[in-house]
Amino acid sequence: MTTPAYKRVLLKLSGEALMGDDAYGINRATIERMVADVSEVAKLGVELAIVIGGGNIFRGVAPGAQGMDRATADYMGMLATVMNSLALADAMRQAGLTARVMSAIGIEQVVEPYVRPKALQYLEEGKVVVFAAGTGNPFFTTDTAAALRGAEIGAEIVLKATKVDGVYSADPNKDASATRYSTITFDEAIAKHLQVMDATAFALCRDQRLPIKVFSITKPGALKRLIMGEDEGTLVHV
Repeated sequence: MTTPAYKRVLLKLSGEALMGDDAYGINRATIERMVADVSEVAKLGVELAIVIGGGNIFRGVAPGAQGMDRATADYMGMLATVMNSLALADAMRQAGLTARVMSAIGIEQVVEPYVRPKALQYLEEGKVVVFAAGTGNPFFTTDTAAALRGAEIGAEIVLKATKVDGVYSADPNKDASATRYSTITFDEAIAKHLQVMDATAFALCRDQRLPIKVFSITKPGALKRLIMGEDEGTLVHV
């Protein structure tokens, strides 16, 4: 068997990715398919950590949050990521994987708090670590949480899962002539105004020399292919 290209990775999933074709919430078939992809990677011996968003849950309450204080809304979003993390960890348990959810905000009766040495220990033991509640602070996205946790655990790369199979020169849904970049530098992405991640997350990855791989989580086998070093998605590097 060919050796994986990476030993330790940070996978960033959006909450919306869990919805499947539903309007909001968690689509069971979708989460099971994602866990099957994660299981394939874990069986290769790759140490895997995951940061997940909360948009699929927060979308359902968003109309009632209009006009709400930004910090309060962000804390609601953090709680939504905890719910998603619990669902993801349970789906992994049913698939035979051992997962640990670690939260940036204290909910000790439900999940354990994020402690970096403990997270590193779990990864070395072959457990999948799911980081919940973002950074634990309002005004920061889960993209930033992914960049931060990726740097903290010494991940070799941040894998940003989207519905598009990479970074394009233009919106491929609107421009038929849009082309996918196989690789692009951080500086080139900034110069071309390409939206890879939010500005804070992008700057953190660039400063820490932590590459980003953008790929489609809806494409069967894409996660395993990029872990094996195949030409999948777009690599953003220094």
